[in-house]
Amino acid sequence: MIAESRPSAPPRSIEWPTWGLIILIYGGWLALTFLFNRLPLWAAGPAAAWLCAWHASLQHEITHGHPTRNRRLNALLGFPPLGLWLPFERYRDLHLDHHGDEAGLTDPAFDTESYYVPHGAWERRSPAGRLATRLLNTFAGRVLLNPLNAIPRFLFRESRAVLRDEPGSRRVWFLHALGAAALLYWVLAVCRVPLWAYLLFFVYGSSALASIRSFAEHRAAETPEHRTAIVERAHLLGVLFLFNNLHVVHHRSPGMAWYKIPSFYRQHRESLISANGGLIYRGYLEIMRRYCFREHDVPINLWAE
Repeated sequence: MIAESRPSAPPRSIEWPTWGLIILIYGGWLALTFLFNRLPLWAAGPAAAWLCAWHASLQHEITHGHPTRNRRLNALLGFPPLGLWLPFERYRDLHLDHHGDEAGLTDPAFDTESYYVPHGAWERRSPAGRLATRLLNTFAGRVLLNPLNAIPRFLFRESRAVLRDEPGSRRVWFLHALGAAALLYWVLAVCRVPLWAYLLFFVYGSSALASIRSFAEHRAAETPEHRTAIVERAHLLGVLFLFNNLHVVHHRSPGMAWYKIPSFYRQHRESLISANGGLIYRGYLEIMRRYCFREHDVPINLWAE
């Protein structure tokens, strides 16, 4: 058994792989938006979805203290709202809450990223609402339709926070709005990318791609250590998700840099599989085959208090 490690900050050495990724993603986004109308849509559309999903993975990396120890500089690096709808500071705070209590992982009362439904809320749902939830618990439903569910729900909750003037909410959204306005000026006025194309490929497409990772990375179980999955053989999507397909490593050591995860997993594979109760998939194709039109789990967390 390996000891659990939760470093509060990355090493002092310069994280060149992460800096290179930052340059690649932002430079790639600028180039793609500038050249979007000169490229065939079959190439530009998937590239847009990939780049913005990659950016979401980068933002996740930044929330955990990378690539520097300067929180303000990191926030600045994660700030550009390429996906338009999610302010980086809000995402950082919510995601760190997700890591705040491993005993509450997957419990909707404590876990900000849980897709499970509280008992009471499930009982109050209409038949149509229950059907929609079950559909989103399938791989096809989550990937194809989750942006229509997650984005409006998030914006509705955040609008209530702004109206109630919850601490920091108006400042975060004001700055986010300024960033989104500047981004849209570049996209619409300078690059002449149609708004529908940006929303479809850069926003919706990237959210759909990111849903592949989140679909099966957690599963309710009696033992908290058994709630985080491993997805092996994700050669292409592993790069897109910055190796968070090996999610159990991330939850054991949230401060570990993305490029160190694969070697750590190889060194401790047997111990990690034993620790998470064997919740392992051979790859995302296996997940798709098993759950494309079947629910990944029941909607209610049976182990929640």
